[in-house]
Amino acid sequence: MSNEITKVPVNGWAVLTGLSVGTILAGWRLGLAIYAAAMAARGTPVLELMVPIICWVVALGLLGFLWAGFYTLQPNKAAVLLLFGAYRGTARRPGLAWNNPLYRKAKISCRSRNLNGEKLKVNDLRGNPIEIAAVVVWRVQDTAQATFDVDNYHDFVSTQSESAVRHLASAYPYDSHEDGELSLRGSMEEVSAALQAELQQRLSKAGVLVEEARLSHLAYAPEIAGAMLRRQQAEAVVAARRRIVEGAVGMVEAALDSLAERKMIELDPERKAAMISNLLVVLCGEQAAQPVLNTGTLYA
Repeated sequence: MSNEITKVPVNGWAVLTGLSVGTILAGWRLGLAIYAAAMAARGTPVLELMVPIICWVVALGLLGFLWAGFYTLQPNKAAVLLLFGAYRGTARRPGLAWNNPLYRKAKISCRSRNLNGEKLKVNDLRGNPIEIAAVVVWRVQDTAQATFDVDNYHDFVSTQSESAVRHLASAYPYDSHEDGELSLRGSMEEVSAALQAELQQRLSKAGVLVEEARLSHLAYAPEIAGAMLRRQQAEAVVAARRRIVEGAVGMVEAALDSLAERKMIELDPERKAAMISNLLVVLCGEQAAQPVLNTGTLYA
């Protein structure tokens, strides 16, 4: 894996001042050399006249070559410096800078970006087809890895994000009525944390930092949406009735224990069974209980 090397560029304004003065001076001296050659007496050797002109032309050419080393960087952008294919470092300081003109400067944005994933049709942990999509906030952290360790880090982020969402959807059920079981719909924070951790593991080789990952769309596939809605309603009814029965049993048990502790009445097993039955009917019934007055005795 490649590792980013920090390259501190030369202050561009200082080099700009020096090159400006040098270019003006070299141009002025070249003009003087040309004027001297034009005003030279006849019979003066040509080589003696041309040597100063050639020297100052070469000097201007070198100065022009040095002018190619300037570049600018905006905040949160970086320049990967390459010399004939060899990595020489990464410059991150914003503003006007100067480096070796032979360097190829590949600029990379280090700002946060949003990846709004497309809707994917996958199967959840129970095999139900669902539609799921995620939004990922990411940025380039290591420019060397992003440039050299993957072919195209944009495509790499997109492909790995889709793969991670598919894997996440198959690891959790869409919904759950059991206590302690995580689900895609009911455990959004835990699912988002798991998605971010998996994405970070997948994208670390590309020098990418995942700042946030959350599900942006979650629904049953259209072909089973109606059936799953009825199933959810049935499961909700069953879960509610189970809670009601558990609560009713606890209330009956508490009532019997309270009567026994206070010794208000002694109940034989048959009367105790009748009392339990009546209490359960009252507590578990969907409609209000209708009182019935018994004018006789239980044994009549």
